[in-house]
Amino acid sequence: MVSNSQPLFGAALVVVCVVMAVAAAVIYRISALGSFWVVPRAALRAAVQLAVVAMVLAAALSRLWSSVLVLAVMFAVAALTAGRRSQASYGSAWLTLALAVGMAAVLPLLLLSGVVPLTGVAVIPVFGIVLGGTMTAVAVAARRALDELNLRFGEVEAGLSLGLSERDSRLQAIGRSFTDALLPNLDQARTAGLVALPGAFVGVLLATGSATQAAAVQVLVLISLMLAQTCGVAVTAELVVRGRITRSKHVVG
Repeated sequence: MVSNSQPLFGAALVVVCVVMAVAAAVIYRISALGSFWVVPRAALRAAVQLAVVAMVLAAALSRLWSSVLVLAVMFAVAALTAGRRSQASYGSAWLTLALAVGMAAVLPLLLLSGVVPLTGVAVIPVFGIVLGGTMTAVAVAARRALDELNLRFGEVEAGLSLGLSERDSRLQAIGRSFTDALLPNLDQARTAGLVALPGAFVGVLLATGSATQAAAVQVLVLISLMLAQTCGVAVTAELVVRGRITRSKHVVG
């Protein structure tokens, strides 16, 4: 069992991570899921990225202004990533608005209430978790909706022929895809503590040793994610059904 005074980093950690990455790569290849190198490359990339982030945060967390700069960079990267993952041909930049609305629905409430202290060491982790989850939900919502529009364009045409507006015709055909984008976090909230212990819970538990504090933080994170993702996906839905975000029919989702 890991205690607060016992660091996780060490030779054993490196060896265990290498063994798990190689094992996953072997299974990946044997199962014909893809190249042997997919998993090791992803693992190496994660290690390098997190090492760089750790060094940057070590310097940034000491000052509020540098923490804000880190948050701005994180948001910019999230917006670019969401746009790329949506595989939209036009209007992917609009997903920046969806992300902004999702974050704006959560952050002021957390900060003004004092639940999250206005310090870099508190804001950056919470911001990162909520932003990452919202980015994924927004990107999945846009991508699946555009996939459905390509596959079900006949239903959209049928709706138009019945007198529905273009917005309503599209929403009638692809509305389910937006709901599906919210399911992962909803399922995580429903099964938290029963099927798995979410990341925030484990992190706080390892850092403080307090199960009560870990549970409180995890509840806050899960509900924050639900609000941010719901707002972000709602905006994404409007952007897609109103034709602000589109995809050429030859692009495969």
